Amino acid sequence: MADSISRVLLPSYLIVFTVLILLSEPTVFSVAADDGDVDGRSDLCNTDLTSFLPAIYSNFSGLTCTPVWNTFILRFFQTRDNVVTIILSTVYTSGWIGMGFSKDGMMVGSSAMVGWVGKEGRVRIKQYFLQGSTPSEVIVDKGELQLTDVPPVVILHGAYIYLAFQLKFAARLTHQPILLAFGTARPIHNHLSKHDDKRTFVFDFSAGKELSDPRSFIHFLKLTLLDMFELIMLGSVSSVPQNTDKLKRSHGVLGVMGWGLILPSGAIVARYYKHQEPLWYYLHTVIQFVGFIIVLAGVVAGSALYDRLHANVPAHRGIGIFALVLSILQVIAFFLRPNKDSKIRKYWNWYHHWVGRFALFFGAVNIVLGIHVGGAGDSWKIGYGFLLAINLIAVIVLEALLWIRGSEKAVQPPDFQMNPIK
Repeated sequence: MADSISRVLLPSYLIVFTVLILLSEPTVFSVAADDGDVDGRSDLCNTDLTSFLPAIYSNFSGLTCTPVWNTFILRFFQTRDNVVTIILSTVYTSGWIGMGFSKDGMMVGSSAMVGWVGKEGRVRIKQYFLQGSTPSEVIVDKGELQLTDVPPVVILHGAYIYLAFQLKFAARLTHQPILLAFGTARPIHNHLSKHDDKRTFVFDFSAGKELSDPRSFIHFLKLTLLDMFELIMLGSVSSVPQNTDKLKRSHGVLGVMGWGLILPSGAIVARYYKHQEPLWYYLHTVIQFVGFIIVLAGVVAGSALYDRLHANVPAHRGIGIFALVLSILQVIAFFLRPNKDSKIRKYWNWYHHWVGRFALFFGAVNIVLGIHVGGAGDSWKIGYGFLLAINLIAVIVLEALLWIRGSEKAVQPPDFQMNPIK
C-alpha cells in the first residue's frame, strides 16, 4: 500500500505546483490595465478633482489617470518644458504615504515626496532623501527632486488622501523607476517609521502605463524563461540587458524556482523513489541538471545586478556563492561516481547526500534573506512560505511511507516454509 501511495504522490506533487504556477498572479508582477477596469478602481479616475483640489492641480483637460497598486491611483500631466504635475491618491486611515523616484529601481539613493495627516489634523508634505535602508537614514527636506514654485499640497477628501506636487526635469520623463510605500504610524517630528509595504515598478510617463504589460503570470513566466535562456546563451555578465527591474525579477524568480522547487523535487525523487529502479536515477539526474542550470542563470543575473547597483548585501551574496560552490561539487561528484561494488562507494554516497542537503539548506536560507534585503512585497513571502510548507509536508509524508515500506519488508514471511520434523 505504501508503494502505491508514494507512486501517486510524486506526480500529484508536481501537478499541484504546475497548477499553482499557471493560476497564480502575484501582485508584485501584476500590471495595471491601461484601458480596462482594475478591481473597480478605474471608476475613481472619474472623481471631480475641481471640488477639493486647487485649480493649479485640477484644471487639466489632458490629465492621465491609472491605477498602479492596491488602492493607489496615479494622475499626471507633463508639459513640453518637462514640468510634471503629479497627483497620487489612496485610501487613508492613518500614517503616511509616499512616492519615490529612483535612478536604478532601488530604494537607497532615491528621492521621495511623502504626505500625512498629523494627530492634530494638520496636513504635511515633505521631500525625503533615502540615504539608506533604515528610518534614521531617511533624511527630511533633502533630495534630488526639483520642485517648482507651485507649493505641494495634501488633501484629505472622504476616505482618500491626495498628494499633489509639481516637478521640473532636465529632459522629458519617459521610463522612470517608481517606488510607492505606506506606513500606518504617524511621523514624529517629521521622522518616518518603517514602511508597512512598498512596491517598485517602471512607469512609462510617455504612454501613461507601466513599461511592460504582462497580462498574466503565464506571460511573466515566459519572459523569465526567455531571460534565463538569454543569460545562459550570452555567457557573460556584460552582455546582460541593462534593465535593473528586469534583472531583479529574473534573479528572484530563478532563485525560487531553482532552490525552492526543482532541486528539492530532485532530492525527493532520489530519497523516496529508489524502489522504482532505474526510473528514479534518470529522473533525479535530469531534474537536478535542469535545476542547476536555472540556479546558474539566477547567479549570473544576481552578479549583473550587483555590478550595476553595488548593493551592500554581503550575507546574501556570500551564502549564494557558497551554495553555488556546493552545487558545482555535486555536479563534479556525478562524473566521479564509483561503481556500486567499489569499496569507496559508501563514502561517496555519504558525501553526495550531505553536500546536497547542505546546498538545499543554504539555498533556502538565501531565498529568505534575498526576499528581506530586496524589500520584496508580501506576495513573495506568502508564496515562498507556501512553497516551503508544501515541501516539508511532502517530505514528512514520504518519510512516513518509507518507514512503513521498510517495516513491511522486515515482517515479510519467507517464500516457502519447511515442515518441522516431529
